[in-house]
Amino acid sequence: MLKQTILVDSPLGIHLRPATAMCDQAIKYKSKISFNYGDGKTANAKSVISILASSVKCGQEIVLEADGEDEEEAINAVAQAFKESLKND
Repeated sequence: MLKQTILVDSPLGIHLRPATAMCDQAIKYKSKISFNYGDGKTANAKSVISILASSVKCGQEIVLEADGEDEEEAINAVAQAFKESLKND
């Protein structure tokens, strides 16, 4: 299992565009991909609804996790897509 911490630096927090970017990348991989936020809560990175339900705000960190045969490629691609989508705010 690989983990990567990401600071949500968008003034809007996690909203539809970054949620969709994360999900679109995550569903391309076989690995289980999720992120932890808040007090031990977990969101499924392959579900836009789960990502949006996290209600992560600006300044909060998420810990992206990938576990499976393609975990290294998956975590890097998902993290990059998510970070790029936050830059557009």
